[in-house]
Amino acid sequence: MSSDVGILGPGTVTWQLHADPAMWVAGITSLYLQSLHPLAVAAIVQNSSFRRDPLGRLRRTASFVGTVSYGTTEEVRAAAARVRSVHRSLRAQDGSGRRYRVDDPELLLWVHCAEVHAFVTVLRRAGYRLTDAQVDRYYDEQRRTAALVGLHADEVPGSAAAVAEYFAATIPALRRTDDSEVVYRFLHRPPVTGLLKLGLDVYEPLLGHLAYSLLPPWAIALHGHRPYPASTATALLRGLRAAARLVPTRIRWNVTEGHVMRAIRRLGSSATPRRSLLP
Repeated sequence: MSSDVGILGPGTVTWQLHADPAMWVAGITSLYLQSLHPLAVAAIVQNSSFRRDPLGRLRRTASFVGTVSYGTTEEVRAAAARVRSVHRSLRAQDGSGRRYRVDDPELLLWVHCAEVHAFVTVLRRAGYRLTDAQVDRYYDEQRRTAALVGLHADEVPGSAAAVAEYFAATIPALRRTDDSEVVYRFLHRPPVTGLLKLGLDVYEPLLGHLAYSLLPPWAIALHGHRPYPASTATALLRGLRAAARLVPTRIRWNVTEGHVMRAIRRLGSSATPRRSLLP
């Protein structure tokens, strides 16, 4: 066994939180939120292959989060270097024709804050119990992941209050656009084929629209689509989480690339994510 815990390790809130099955819903919610920034969503629509490979971006994002959360230090550094390299090469164009870099720090900060806010708020709403101090610690831990993509950790909000202040300052720049509508439709009914297409009528209400309905009220107002009633969304989210938790963890944690199980094999069973390890 190795003693390399990566950049976070079993003693962090992140280690416990990111192993929860509600993270799958939270990840989709974060994409709805990110799409409200006109420049961030334009960069996605103009550079991403999500229309041709509808599951590819979701899979790559999940893989990066899994690697950063549970990978070795070398694996994390390699994954971060790949992301920075891709971002450096990409450009997008705004409505006036101005070209801009995808790795602009303001855009990277928006994507980071939207993602971690969605993760922690959706997980809490799903029934994952965290104290306010643990939420603040989570945001502080996530400064390390922000630094991996090129941000300065000390310029990234590191508490719930700081994140709320950041959103308050950023909301005036957010809006519904044609590109955000593309993402909204895509996340509701991704253009999958074959057997996956048969599951769309189940996916759309159970995941696609549920994830949208879990956005903050101000984000829902900006998108302009009717969500599920708040109580319905919460009940559905908690029901899905309860059902997923019936699946044995060794099976659930081996889905996709098995980051959690590889970390347990590397560090031993004492590193198994669980609430009792929360700092």
